Amino acid sequence: MRPTYVLDGKQIRTLEEFRRAIGEVINGPGGCFGRNLDAFADCLSGGFGAPDDDGCVVEWRDHQVSREHLGYPETARQLEIRLSRCHRTNHPSVSADLAAARDERGSTVFDWLVKSFNDRAPGVLRLQ
Repeated sequence: MRPTYVLDGKQIRTLEEFRRAIGEVINGPGGCFGRNLDAFADCLSGGFGAPDDDGCVVEWRDHQVSREHLGYPETARQLEIRLSRCHRTNHPSVSADLAAARDERGSTVFDWLVKSFNDRAPGVLRLQ
């Protein structure tokens, strides 16, 4: 039987809270499971910070609460942060994504996270 790690969707309102929550459920208090979306995807693929066991399940309870909080306002906030830090050659694409998020179009932070699970660790995520 694969170990199950449970995320409490009621406690996840920002991307930073998701990172903290996933890190702690998998690696204990203060644990890390990726400091950015690329590192998170690497961990899902079995990189540094991944569980030592042969596969696991991440059960995201009350994911609808998280989905609401990780919607367009949080997406716009994250893209504003990204725009302030990215290389100037990436400004046009990040600015376009930011404009879309402000217009409530395109993928959200919640979508980014689910896609990372599905792309890097198919079958691991269970939305409850």
